Amino acid sequence: MTEAPSGPSWGPEFDDRRAHDTRVPRAPHDEPEPEFEGPLFALSKAAWQVVLLTGVASFILGVLVLVWPGASLFAAGILFGVYLLISGIFQLVAAFGTHRATSLRVLAFISGALSIVLGLFCFRGPMQSILLLALWIGIGWLIRGITQTLAAIHDRTMPARGWQIFLGIVTFIAGIVLIDSPFRSVAVLTLVCGIWLVAVGVVEIVTAVRMRSHAMGVPPLERS
Repeated sequence: MTEAPSGPSWGPEFDDRRAHDTRVPRAPHDEPEPEFEGPLFALSKAAWQVVLLTGVASFILGVLVLVWPGASLFAAGILFGVYLLISGIFQLVAAFGTHRATSLRVLAFISGALSIVLGLFCFRGPMQSILLLALWIGIGWLIRGITQTLAAIHDRTMPARGWQIFLGIVTFIAGIVLIDSPFRSVAVLTLVCGIWLVAVGVVEIVTAVRMRSHAMGVPPLERS
C-alpha cells in the first residue's frame, strides 16, 4: 500500500489506499430499508381482537342466560340428551368392534344402551332432561368430592392439603343438595353461571382493550 504523495499536483483522486477495500460503500443518500412485520408482530396485533370477541360472546351469553333462564335450561337439557345419544352409539360400536374380552363387551353394551335410553328420555320433555342433567351433575360432584377428600386426607405431602379437603367437602355437599332438590338447585346453578359468564366477558373485554394499547406500542422488526 503506497502513501499518497504530497504536493500541489497530487489530489485525492490519486489516493490508492482504498483500492483493495472490499466493503461496498453506501451512498450517503440511501433510504432506510422498510420495516418487516413478522408473524409474531402480526400475532401481537391480532391477539386482542380474539380476546375481545370471546369477551363479547361470553357477555352476551351470560345476559341471555340471566334474561331467559328457562330457555337456557331447556337448551342445556337438549344438548345433554344429544351428548348421551352420541356417547351411547360410540359405546355400542366399541362393544362390537374394539373390545376383545367378553366382560368388556358386555359392560360397554350395557353402558351404551343405557346412555341411548336416557338420551331418548331427555327428548320427552324439558323437565325430564333438566332432571337427568341435575342428577348427572350431582352424582359427578358427589363422587369427585369423596375422591378429593380421601386423597387429601391420605396424602400428607399434597400441596394446599387443607384447602383440598375443604373443597372436597364442599363439592360433596353440593352434590347432595343437587340430587336432593334438582330443579331448584339447577335454577340457582343457571343463575350463578349467567353471572359468571357476564363477569368473565367484562374482564376479557377490559383485557382486550389493554392488550390493544400494548400491541400498538410493539415496534415492528427490521429487515437484516
